[in-house]
Amino acid sequence: MELPSSLIDRKGYIERIKPFIRKGIAKVLTGQRRVGKSFLLFQLIRHIRQEEPDASIIYVNMEDFAFSGIRTAEDLHDYISSHLCDGGYNYIFIDGIQEVSQFEKAVRSLLLSPMNDIYLTGSNARMLSGELATYLSGRHVAFDVYSLSYSEFLEFHRLDDSDVSLQKYIRYGGLPYLVNLQLEDDIVDEYLKSVYSTIVFRDVVSRYNLRSSDFLERLVRFLADNTGSLFSAKSISDYLKSQHTNISVNQIQNYTEYLCNAFLIHRVERYDLVGKRIFEIGWKFYFENLGIRNTIVGYRISDRAKLLENLVFNHLLYRNYKVRVGYAGAQEIDFICEKDHELTYIQVSLRIDDEETARREAGNLLKIKDNYPKIIVTGDPCTGVSYEGIRIVPVRKFLMEF
Repeated sequence: MELPSSLIDRKGYIERIKPFIRKGIAKVLTGQRRVGKSFLLFQLIRHIRQEEPDASIIYVNMEDFAFSGIRTAEDLHDYISSHLCDGGYNYIFIDGIQEVSQFEKAVRSLLLSPMNDIYLTGSNARMLSGELATYLSGRHVAFDVYSLSYSEFLEFHRLDDSDVSLQKYIRYGGLPYLVNLQLEDDIVDEYLKSVYSTIVFRDVVSRYNLRSSDFLERLVRFLADNTGSLFSAKSISDYLKSQHTNISVNQIQNYTEYLCNAFLIHRVERYDLVGKRIFEIGWKFYFENLGIRNTIVGYRISDRAKLLENLVFNHLLYRNYKVRVGYAGAQEIDFICEKDHELTYIQVSLRIDDEETARREAGNLLKIKDNYPKIIVTGDPCTGVSYEGIRIVPVRKFLMEF
């Protein structure tokens, strides 16, 4: 197969996947549509060809009409089997595996040969995690792929780190294809609206056989308008009823799960720092891509605090942290971040412009009596400052260095 003429490496992902090349487990790349999973496959193919010029590459793109005959696990197995070569590894790449019915059966069979090295992409979290966990327990490893980080955005668009560049990133988001478009509101919004429609209709309405998208889109608009706010399914249902939209609590739970499975939004649990437990009721929701969020409800100056919090959350996911919202009694910690069994506590504040604001934002962090790092991320351009030992970090510095 011929690779695209220009490929910009996303080195962080490739370095994480490299140790599993030529290992007898399926490599699964999951994430929202258009975040660059296909191009990561191309980068892996290029890497393999550099090491093994005559490598046997079998590539299936389920969006390509050339592969429209592949609809079931049997179809997929027959196609792959007919292209296998003897005498070396077969590198098998299947892009959009969720379009194949019972795909996990074909993958399990193909993994029986230690010479089959398998890479999959998909845009449905539940399907991939559920089916693969059931049929390929211990035989797959998953990599979550996100929109471009701020530093990747700068590299893709050949921009310097500046306040102007950061505002472009917050306004338009980090979908890789934007590198082919002029970064102007009307142009970018048309593209982002098409991506959003595809996610809603193909990955939610069609996949879950919903009779109407109207309730779903009202829910998405509500979540976009209240990004980072604390809600339960009942409180969302009650609010929508007050707006003459009747959606039951069960529907809210199901619909938010569908949206999370399609990676349009992320649902964040609350963690009780005192009782060391997860709260069963109440979550916060953040959007995977700020550009898409902005096309839904607009890019408004009044939303700067919400966007900053969402921005920090997305960066933590990109950096491979497990993120929860923390509570110590009635006090909230924006993010408890865990990686390699180590914690970092992060509070997000639009500005720290006086002593009182610094005391308020640091107060909740100071009540945590362990010795893990505690950081306030702010939209202010202040540098090299702290408050009673708590670092205050400008958001651009945070995005480039944390």
